[in-house]
Amino acid sequence: MEKVKENMEVILDAKDLEYRELNEKIHKILNENPNVKKIILKNVLGQRFIGNGIQKKGLIIEIYGVPGGDLGMFMNGPTIIVHGNTDHAPGNTMDDGKIIIHGSGGDVTGHSMRGGKIFVRGNVGYRSGIHMKEYKDKFPVLVVGRTAKDFLGEYMAGGIIVVLNIDNKGNDLGKIKGKMIGTGIHGGSIYIRGKIDESQLGVAADIKEFTEEDRKRITPYIEEFCKEFGLSDELKNKLINSEYTKIAPISKRPFGKLYTPDLR
Repeated sequence: MEKVKENMEVILDAKDLEYRELNEKIHKILNENPNVKKIILKNVLGQRFIGNGIQKKGLIIEIYGVPGGDLGMFMNGPTIIVHGNTDHAPGNTMDDGKIIIHGSGGDVTGHSMRGGKIFVRGNVGYRSGIHMKEYKDKFPVLVVGRTAKDFLGEYMAGGIIVVLNIDNKGNDLGKIKGKMIGTGIHGGSIYIRGKIDESQLGVAADIKEFTEEDRKRITPYIEEFCKEFGLSDELKNKLINSEYTKIAPISKRPFGKLYTPDLR
């Protein structure tokens, strides 16, 4: 049963709830309590689609446990805080808001996200950041504390991915081992702390010079990441002042030669 407190904080026990039942309860809470500020979900275990389609800026959904796939899909505005790991595709096609994962994210983390921010304290799986895109004021950001599996930023069309390459205590993890980074990328930028060999890049990706303008560009996201996870100022400064490998598209139309030429 859900408990509604005077300060509009709602506690909902998800134990033994099927995912549709859990999500129906969440939407019922929001419909019946339009001024609710926080929903706390306890005993979450694999329920999918939590937070999907919710359009409520200022709302916090705090999750204890492991949510299932497509967490926050199509979400526009709320902040989701996960005290644990997530399954595949957190932030799938997210429009705005924030997802903070205190554990690791699954495969295709940030799939097709078109706005908002995802901060992952641990690792992310394969094909994370795939199809990220930006348009006008919509600008997606994915920051990963540890490392990413292969095909990071595949077919990326906009936004920023930052991989900080640190363990849970803030120590350096060494060389990133991911392969096929940026396969098919035609927009946006990937910043990986440390050195990346060209052999690790996918088709259409290129290593660009990491400039002081790039450092200024990623600094606010590193600062926000450190704040969300309570990291020290010493570690924050270390991450900001480290050297990064910048990966960006070779061109805006890397596969243009595969299509019929423009005859105009």
